[in-house]
Amino acid sequence: MNTDAMQRRLHLERIMSAPPAHVFRACVEPQRVSEWWGPAGFTVPHIDLDVREGGRYRIVMQPPKGDRFCLRGEYRSVEPPGRLSYTFEWDPPTPDDQQTLVTLTFQPVDRGTRLVLDHGPFTTDERLQLHEAGWTETLDRLEAWLAASTA
Repeated sequence: MNTDAMQRRLHLERIMSAPPAHVFRACVEPQRVSEWWGPAGFTVPHIDLDVREGGRYRIVMQPPKGDRFCLRGEYRSVEPPGRLSYTFEWDPPTPDDQQTLVTLTFQPVDRGTRLVLDHGPFTTDERLQLHEAGWTETLDRLEAWLAASTA
């Protein structure tokens, strides 16, 4: 892997209005994930999560316009309620895609949970920007879902 690709990593942080155990469950229970996953307007018509180290997942995503597409991967680390790590790859991949690693950490704070997302490395700046936009909207949806589910 070249040095440029090593620099193309995404780091996002959010404060979620729920305790770490609740945020963690929202990220590993299929029914919950299907209610908030994906950018604005996306739905999840099918989801399979085998949440254990070495377990696989597959999420079918439906954008507001266009064809469904899938992402898949393998869980590398499952440490409730503090950490979740998994590979991420599109199915099928585009030419500029490679398997990447997503790591979520759930840190308790006064107002709930600091969710830290690290994802990468990406092969191109365009792929990094695509994932940054997608994750930003996805975390917006998770934040709204958590606020509504704990109200």
